[in-house]
Order: sequence, then structure tokens, then C-alpha cells
Amino acid sequence: MKRVITFGEIMGRVAPRGFLRFRQAMPGSLDFTFAGAEATVAASVAYLGGEAAFVTALPANAIGDACVANLKAMGVDTRHIQRTKRGRLGLYFLETGANQRPSNVIYDRDGSAISLTPPESYPWAEIFKGASWFHLSGITPAISALASQAAQAAAQAAKAQGVIVSCDLNFRRKLWSWDPAVEPQALAQRTLRQLLPFVDVVIGNEEDAGEVLGIHARDTDVQSGRLATDKYPDVARQIVAQFPQVRLVAVTLRESFSASHNNWGAMLYDAAADRAHYAPLREGHYQPYQITHIVDRVGGGDAFAAGLIFARLTPELATPPTAVAFAAAASCLAHSILGDYNFSSRAEVEALMGGSVSGRVVR
Repeated sequence: MKRVITFGEIMGRVAPRGFLRFRQAMPGSLDFTFAGAEATVAASVAYLGGEAAFVTALPANAIGDACVANLKAMGVDTRHIQRTKRGRLGLYFLETGANQRPSNVIYDRDGSAISLTPPESYPWAEIFKGASWFHLSGITPAISALASQAAQAAAQAAKAQGVIVSCDLNFRRKLWSWDPAVEPQALAQRTLRQLLPFVDVVIGNEEDAGEVLGIHARDTDVQSGRLATDKYPDVARQIVAQFPQVRLVAVTLRESFSASHNNWGAMLYDAAADRAHYAPLREGHYQPYQITHIVDRVGGGDAFAAGLIFARLTPELATPPTAVAFAAAASCLAHSILGDYNFSSRAEVEALMGGSVSGRVVR
């Protein structure tokens, strides 16, 4: 397995147990775990059996120590995490939705260590030595101007060393506020259009391309859960037309009937072959996974990205149809696991790929 590098912010995730709302749970006990898009991808790649390293900045205190220890326990290489005297661990608060009540995320990330760390603090040439893949997301450049500059510098350094670069667009409207003179969506579009020329693999959900690039799938209404899945190859072609160096475009396809019931699948567009591959398939036709009792949907997209990266770097899984099938199955399983990290093994993912969907007890 070739070496994967990810760069971004890791945070503390604070949540009431089960489906309690904060006003029900507080004062009282809340669960605290570690989470964050790129950290989740690194942890998931490592859990699948790959070699992954995570790069970030963390405060040089006991909380930062606990965070590093958690990543190491997942098998993630942490040697290039910068420990700083400035900044704090960012937080996000999650109220898990159910049925017709949506989940709600509250960010508390201002002044985090990564938001205050300039790009020259990271030894990019050393970080990418021997690496094969670099992954980041649109969340990192949303954190602050310095984090945006660091993401840009990282992508350029990776590209210069011949490393494959992937970016999950991950539009988060609540975060894009570091330039008060620019509206959040416009700031995201301006910033990510500067980053995407260095990206080989673009990943997004069913609405990211519209929010970030102004490219919309026809006959689709994301809010109502209605997706015209056959229109997404055209979205991918428009992305490649604007950024010709892009080799693959992956789109996760979520049909949200309620907070507890989603259909889930994905498309992977191969630019060289001008061909789109869907997963999962039944008798050769796309038929999404029906997830009727979601345990936790946060991190599902990151599980998909991790599955795709792992598959593309594993020879027997690397073909586009197999890679997207593996990634879709990995992310489907992530919906059954509490927390951002996907504690699903390669064997479990491959079993689901092979049609083991009943959930029967394994004895």
C-alpha cells in the first residue's frame, strides 16, 4: 500500500448521547470524540490497512497530546503534526437528528491552532517524500486566510513532487467568513478555483459542484431528496472542461427522505475514457443502498473518500468500477457507526460489495 498524506483541522466533537437535544442533555454528560474531514480520511485509510499520515497544527498541551494519541491508536502517522503555543483545539457540537428533524452542527473553531499557523511552518518537501497520494478538502481553506494559504501551498508542493492530489469540495457555508467583504459562497468559489488546477481527483456530494462551481445537475432537487442520477456525468464533464488536468470526478449520491432514512450510492467519472461508473449495481443497473435506520451520517462522505483512495492505491481494487463500488460500500457501512471515524474493515466492505446486505449475525 502506498503512502497517503492528508492535511486539515482535527477537532473535538461534542454531542449528547443518542438523539437528545442540547437543552435536554445540559447540564449533564456529553460525549467527546475527535473528528475532522481529513483526519477521518487518514484514520479510515489506516483502518482499512493502508499507510496514512495526517498533517495539522495542534496546541502544545494535554488536549493536543490526547488528540495525537488517538490518531496514533488508529494507526495514523503523526510525525508532521506541528505543536504550537498559539491557538486551541477547535470544537464542533453535534445534535443528531431523527426522522423529520435534521441534525444540527454548531462550530466553535475561531482561534484554532491550524487557523493561526502560516504555510511555511510545515516542511512540505519532507512531508511528501515517498508519498503517493495527498488529500485535502474545501473545509481547510474555509477556516482562515492562513489555513487557505497553507492548503494552496500543500497542493502545489504535492503536485510538484508528482503526488496524486484529491480534493473533496465539502462546501460549509457557516465557515467561509475570513474575508468579511466577500459573501461566503463567492469566497469559496474564488478560493477553490485557485486550488483546483493542482487537483487530479475531485470529490463532492450531490450539491457541492453547484455551490462551489456553479455547475448544477438538471432535474434534481436536493432538498426534496430527488436526484436525477443520470445527469451527473454531465456535471463531471463540465468540471473537467474547466480543469482539464482532473482525471477522476467522484460524486456521492444521497437521497434524503428523512434524517433517519437515506438512499446512498455514488458515481465515478473517468475523464480519459469519458465514462461514468455507478455503485452499487444490481443486475447491471444502479440501485442505491437503502439505509433506513441511520446511526450517524456525519463522516459518511469522508468514509467514501477514504475508500476511494484506498481502492485506487490497491491494485486488485483500482479499476474505476471496482473502486467506486468499494468506496460506496465503505461509506454505507460508516452510517452504522457512531462517530466520524469509519471502523469498518476491508473484509466487511468487500462482503457488502459482494451482496451481503442482510445484516445477519456473523458467527
